[in-house]
Amino acid sequence: MADTKHDASTASAPVAESSDTVIHYARRGSTGEQTTAKADDSIEGYDDERMRARTLLTAEEEKKLMRRIDWRLMTLCSVMFLLKNIDADNVSNARIMNKGTPRNIMTQLGMTSNEYNLVTTLYYVPYIVAEAPSNLLIKRFKPSNWQSRIMVTWGIATACHAALTNKQGLLRQVCFLGLSFRCVIGIDQMRCRSGYCSFVSLLYTLGNLSGVFSGIFAYAFSHLNGAHGLSGWQWLFLVEGILTIAFGAALPWILPDFPDTAKWLTEKERAFIQARLPGNAPQASEMNFRWREIVASLKDVRLWLFTLIWAFYTIGTSGVRFYQPTVIADLGFTDIASAQLLNLPISLFSIAVIGVTGAFADNGKLPRPLYPLSFLGVILICYGVLYAYPNKGGVYAATLIGNGVTSAWFPMMWPWRVQTTSKATGSAFSIGFVNSYGQIGGAISPHLFQSKYAPHYGISFGIAMGFVSACVLTTLFTWWLTWKTEQDTRKLKVARVKAQERGETVLDDVVDNDLQKLGGGTGSSSSASSA
Repeated sequence: MADTKHDASTASAPVAESSDTVIHYARRGSTGEQTTAKADDSIEGYDDERMRARTLLTAEEEKKLMRRIDWRLMTLCSVMFLLKNIDADNVSNARIMNKGTPRNIMTQLGMTSNEYNLVTTLYYVPYIVAEAPSNLLIKRFKPSNWQSRIMVTWGIATACHAALTNKQGLLRQVCFLGLSFRCVIGIDQMRCRSGYCSFVSLLYTLGNLSGVFSGIFAYAFSHLNGAHGLSGWQWLFLVEGILTIAFGAALPWILPDFPDTAKWLTEKERAFIQARLPGNAPQASEMNFRWREIVASLKDVRLWLFTLIWAFYTIGTSGVRFYQPTVIADLGFTDIASAQLLNLPISLFSIAVIGVTGAFADNGKLPRPLYPLSFLGVILICYGVLYAYPNKGGVYAATLIGNGVTSAWFPMMWPWRVQTTSKATGSAFSIGFVNSYGQIGGAISPHLFQSKYAPHYGISFGIAMGFVSACVLTTLFTWWLTWKTEQDTRKLKVARVKAQERGETVLDDVVDNDLQKLGGGTGSSSSASSA
């Protein structure tokens, strides 16, 4: 992709062709009337009106606008993600709260360790089934209303755990919780995928504060054990459920839907944001499903490869994360309540890793797949330590590093996955499909950690290492298949940074030609504009 500069007084002008793709620039700060943009056949996916709108704001005006948008979206999405993770962590934290007393959840509900593993399985099955339909239904409803419905529903399901009296009730309740736990955080609606990795990384950084809050809540509520006739785990579910309901009920009034319906943006800002978004971003005017896009997505081999990557990864890591509080408690460092606090360093380390790697990954200097591959290597080393079980200190250090890096894998993978999707309906379906069926590990992996393998779980960690190794191999093959689009995305990212410094904007989007490597498919302008 050649970086060719031309006379920036027009929005688009013919440029010298080269053996590589040419990048087209335009001067920023022009108004629609002042700029004459002629459709240029050399720019694939060029849209005259949309590209002209990209020149409306100067670089400084764009920075100020994006700070305003990020402040609104980041705050709300982070709280949603935080509450989602806290509520999801309740089951593993409740497992060891007040352990060894009649008020422990497993004692009160009459459950064995292996029976408790079914809780996670029954949670993930409806979770997996409902993900893709939920992503598609958001096209039928305003995102704020749909997200509000989701949060209020799962908040009610969470709070109702406090009324459980037997294991059958718990198993039924987690099925309903999994069905309602479709947290769709649609950041693509206003946030361009330029800077997408930094945005997602910051979202995950703030969202992973859930590990800190979950540990503190579990510690605090374990000391409320017996208050007003409720056990510590009942207080945990009740309070966190009420917080989720309250926040979800407020979303229709505070969560932005689409750029063209955001009253706090000027007309010029709305036009600029919509032009800045990739062509497949959701639009307020687009409410219809396009089934042919779903069929095309199912025919795309990358959909299945990324789903395999997610599946291998979640099988190899979800069980370890689920058993993290138990593993720490079994180390015998201190009492059970204080052991909850030993989860905090793991969460803080995870936040630090996500923040640092997110800042580096978004500069476009290194191939994006290198980051998740590096994390997988670190995870394998840590699992090797857990398999060998040298001593308690070594096990805790491996748990801290391994689980910390595990959380950082997702914000590195999502921008890579998103840049290979195409069209609005197809993107919603593909992202939902991967995120749902790829989560099958959440239903399977806890069963690797059965009580017969306690206390060191050597066989469990050995099996987990096998799945992480399979994830490495699948990731390498997917990188080879998506090499061209990933490379062009990085080049376009660097070009946009340089253009911004010159007071210009880039008119091109990356064209997806990955499938030509397999002898099928034609190039299409897709969301590969996540540079």
